[in-house]
Amino acid sequence: MTPEPKAGLMRISPYVGGKSSVAGANRIVKLSSNENPHGASPKAVEAFRAAGDTLALYPDGGATALRKAIAKVEGLDADRIMVGSGSDEILSLLCLAYAGPGDQVLHSAHGFLMYAISAKAVGADPVAAPEKDLHADVDALLAAANENTKIVFIANPNNPTGTLISDSEIRRLRDGLPSQALLVIDAAYAEYVERDDYDAGTALVDERDDVIMTRTFSKIHGLAALRLGWCYGPPAVIDALNRARGPFNVSAPAQAAGTAAIEDTAFVTETRADNVHQRARVTDILTALGLKVTPSEGNFVLVEAGEHGPRSAKMTDEFLQTRGILVRRMEGYGLPGHLRISIGTAEENGLLLDAMRDLHA
Repeated sequence: MTPEPKAGLMRISPYVGGKSSVAGANRIVKLSSNENPHGASPKAVEAFRAAGDTLALYPDGGATALRKAIAKVEGLDADRIMVGSGSDEILSLLCLAYAGPGDQVLHSAHGFLMYAISAKAVGADPVAAPEKDLHADVDALLAAANENTKIVFIANPNNPTGTLISDSEIRRLRDGLPSQALLVIDAAYAEYVERDDYDAGTALVDERDDVIMTRTFSKIHGLAALRLGWCYGPPAVIDALNRARGPFNVSAPAQAAGTAAIEDTAFVTETRADNVHQRARVTDILTALGLKVTPSEGNFVLVEAGEHGPRSAKMTDEFLQTRGILVRRMEGYGLPGHLRISIGTAEENGLLLDAMRDLHA
């Protein structure tokens, strides 16, 4: 007989990342993957190169130096931090550790695609709760939760909408969830947020034993190629994740670059400030062209172009590709009339805006 994979795996539609090339283009302006347009901290690049001298050696399985660096910068307990091969791995490990056949994994309707993929991989059932005006709806999430709910994923800010809910709403969500459910706050874009009513999740993790926060080095730190993420959680949850992960799940070069990146707070501050300025520029001009732009707290904007007509999301995407400009279509997120556009450099954003002016002339 032919070996068969587990049924849950065959329910997965493989994740498709943002486009990175288009035939015939002399220059590519990649605004499809929410990468840092300024790259990584020069200090992180230097540390990565220096790590090349130790490629024959296994990495530190506990990522000790990196965890200590994160703890120092963020004001956390290093023993409650685990490092993963991207936050994607951590999301998958959480499902492996806490969910399985017959269990429910809950998320908001337009949440990150990896939530449902990770749930299906372990045989659990992903359930999407409706959103309200492209914001996570706490009441809808609570209404969908039941005795089978084992994990609730909430991205805050959310990808691809760029919206967030306040710390008080996150707390209301946790208070109303069943006691057996683990709340996972995915704060991949936390460093970009400037609102006063926002907390990435660390305070709630410190107060409870049923909340964990995940973070990434792929966005503001510009280390997407190295696949590096981390989480902060209750000791028992961190212990379970450490048992489930591979013994050397994060490479030595990634650990070295991550340590340098988290310590270069000046680079983070400069990147955040530029993103705020350029995001406002892109938002204002696209709005002036008659497009609806969802107010964003991330390094991208969600633009509603419509499903039909000569300037629909599909037609806009195809037109931009003729200019070598790559954005992200949103059919996979249940938003077929929308485009997600990453915030690039001033020059890249200028090329995008010039193209959009020409399209809407």
